[in-house]
Amino acid sequence: MEIRNAANPNDVKHYTTDRLRSEFLIQGLFKPGEIKTVYSHIDRIIVGSACPIKPLTLEAGKEIRAAYFLERREMGIINIGGKGTVTVDGVDYQLDYKDGLYIGRGSKEIVFSSADSSNPAKFYFNSAPAHKTYPTVLIKPENCVQVELGSLEQSNHRTITKYILPGQVESCQLVMGMTSLKPGSVWNTMPCHTHDRRMEVYLYFELPENAVVFHYMGEPTETRHIVMRNEEAVISPSWSIHAASGTQAYTFIWGMVGENQDFDDMDAVAMKDLR
Repeated sequence: MEIRNAANPNDVKHYTTDRLRSEFLIQGLFKPGEIKTVYSHIDRIIVGSACPIKPLTLEAGKEIRAAYFLERREMGIINIGGKGTVTVDGVDYQLDYKDGLYIGRGSKEIVFSSADSSNPAKFYFNSAPAHKTYPTVLIKPENCVQVELGSLEQSNHRTITKYILPGQVESCQLVMGMTSLKPGSVWNTMPCHTHDRRMEVYLYFELPENAVVFHYMGEPTETRHIVMRNEEAVISPSWSIHAASGTQAYTFIWGMVGENQDFDDMDAVAMKDLR
């Protein structure tokens, strides 16, 4: 498990490009036959991926000092690859493309497998500390709350699909969903905001090899950017904006962890105040 430390905005404003990337960018996800995990001290989120050629079992690892991975944690999973199965304590959950799964605290054995090893599943997951157990739930995007925002004229016409949130799929603190941009739109989360009550992680995907996304971060008056490519994730501290523009439309998964699950609890930043 890779460890990332927390970040102070007074320090981050002085980071080089390479330092920004090493602290916040997560690369090397979805390597066939492997599970990858990154532990961030920012609200203690774990970001990970599993791309099974043959079944892969999720182990706790020494870093979290637990008997099993979800001994004190909960987890949200979204599949962005071929059809696959997540087996939770002997119960199989089949996930098609963009299907999700919430797994509650206390689930001991988690096994990832693919229906076809030549087109393996790509399970992306976020995990957060949990104080109680909520039921494990298979999530179909067509059954989720969906919100359409923006316009083509502003280059930000997009659909937000909310997978894990209060009133739909209950969790202790994890909130998770997906945003898909319409063809011709390239901006997300602009005008931008911060939310000091929780951090966020973005995973960008559905980008061709020659396309990039410019992810914008930093304090509103000290913005920076990280150039990102397909199936890369980025950690966003609670004090940072999190917006992006791409060379074409794309999709991203967002996961939030912190003390507040209120999706609309945001501190808006006026366009005139950005620097």
